[in-house]
Amino acid sequence: MQRMSSQQATIQARLPFVALFLILMAAYLIINLANFQFFPRSVRQELEKIGNSITNTTLRIPAERGRIYDRDGEPLAFNLVQYRLGVSPALVSDSEALLTALSEILDIDDFELYRKITSDRVWEFVAGPISAEQGQAIAALDNISLGLEEIPKRFYPQGELAAHVIGIVVDDGLRGALGVEGAYNDTLSGRVLDLSVSKVPFDLPQDRPAEQRGQDIVLTLDRDVQFWVESELSKAVEAYNAFRGAIIVMDPRNGDVLALANQPSIDPNSFLDIVDPNLRVNPAVNETYEPGTLMQALTVAGALDQGIVSEFWTYNDTGYLEVGGRDIWNPNFQSHGVTDVNSILTNSLDIGAATIALEMGTERFYSMMRAFGLGQATGVGLFAEERGELRIPGDSDWNESFLGLNSHGQNVEVTPMQMITAYSAIANGGIMRQPRIVRRVINEESAEDARPTTIRRVVSAETAEILTDMLTRVVEDGAPEAQLPGYTIAGKPGTARISTAVAFEEGANAKILSFIGFLPADDPQAVVMIKLDRPDGDYGYQVAAPVFRRVAERLVILLEIPDDTVRSRLTAAEAEISASES
Repeated sequence: MQRMSSQQATIQARLPFVALFLILMAAYLIINLANFQFFPRSVRQELEKIGNSITNTTLRIPAERGRIYDRDGEPLAFNLVQYRLGVSPALVSDSEALLTALSEILDIDDFELYRKITSDRVWEFVAGPISAEQGQAIAALDNISLGLEEIPKRFYPQGELAAHVIGIVVDDGLRGALGVEGAYNDTLSGRVLDLSVSKVPFDLPQDRPAEQRGQDIVLTLDRDVQFWVESELSKAVEAYNAFRGAIIVMDPRNGDVLALANQPSIDPNSFLDIVDPNLRVNPAVNETYEPGTLMQALTVAGALDQGIVSEFWTYNDTGYLEVGGRDIWNPNFQSHGVTDVNSILTNSLDIGAATIALEMGTERFYSMMRAFGLGQATGVGLFAEERGELRIPGDSDWNESFLGLNSHGQNVEVTPMQMITAYSAIANGGIMRQPRIVRRVINEESAEDARPTTIRRVVSAETAEILTDMLTRVVEDGAPEAQLPGYTIAGKPGTARISTAVAFEEGANAKILSFIGFLPADDPQAVVMIKLDRPDGDYGYQVAAPVFRRVAERLVILLEIPDDTVRSRLTAAEAEISASES
């Protein structure tokens, strides 16, 4: 036998490996053919996935945002339909005809329009936002090359009215900011849908699930009261040359905010045009200030309730008091000799308030201030509410002088909403109601008004009555500018310096003048806070008290509050009826 050459031997040795490789490849092909034959769904899904990535796109469909109403059902915010128009140039059969049709509907340059509809791109943006009427006219063309994409557009029919309360929406209408729009964004915004839609032509689904829509909200605001308050605030800011101002009206019986106005205001329909960042916040809840002499009433209330002083308590006012190394002086550096509690409030005596705070001691004083809600957000339901600052013993930056300073509103930061809530507790017999701006949320299950919520009893009914009598005398003797004929008013003017640095820069008017009053004093149905920043004038009773009176004049009509004589007669008549029935 002839021996094999070395080359043949090598080939023969490798044949098993080649055969094994061919067998494995055949098995691989057979398995894939079997998979294609017996499992066509997975293959089809994969092919569809590849095809969809080329012809389809994922479109985020925002929900229809819920509407906002005032307490009487007047619309304050709703949605307008606008569109963004696009074209698939490859599907345009007659560019001249399409150009003519679109030119009659859209206010757009013909040359630019023609360039877009004859482009070699897969998709071209044509115009937007365009109105609902223009969108309907384009849809009526029934042209396969055109696509309309809905654009969320929030509309505020009242313009600047209650703008800081209602708020705005940003990010193409997907996210609320400021006011109720921000605080209740999850409630109003509904559920966003991610849908796969055709790129060529662009196809926006018309039907949406009902559960996608956001919920409607009814506010506690009274549109008529809000309008009147804003009108008076605007006049006051102009008349007193104030930097800005705020007015809040609250029903102390249930915590409803009937009006909240800031001046200057904004138009939420054109919020993108707002340059000044200070206008994009709500000073009533988003900014704090030193309340000044408004705090004296809270100091007196706390001391009365804890039995530290009585309505007949007196002290010797020398015009000067040192507390914790800080000197405290009365306004105009006056001394008043033997002075009672009523005079402290009527004459806004800082030494008197500090003396009472010293009598209370740190533990009881700060316990009462916390009970009045200082240093805590009120939870009224407005976006990004500030909690204020009440430093207490134990804090690293607290010192003994703060007890005397805090008693008359210095070195403590509050929001206007905190102050009116505290005074509302006094007006409501010592019971603090949860302040609220939202009265009702309308959903598929319910549309009932939320029940008023009690936060706590701050002071006893007896203390509240004594303090109310004192505040009535404050108006009669110290702030007659706030008096309203036919109605007994209880209130307190406030004067506060903004800061030493600002005072140096701004001059003599670097102060905040305020007034908080409620009426009728014996049956309070409305609490009103007036706050003017850097106005011309020296004291709250001179500037803010007259504004309160003008607001109250119309308020008693809008809220149908009878005067003292009528209420007295009604009370007597009810007593007679009750006596006869018994």
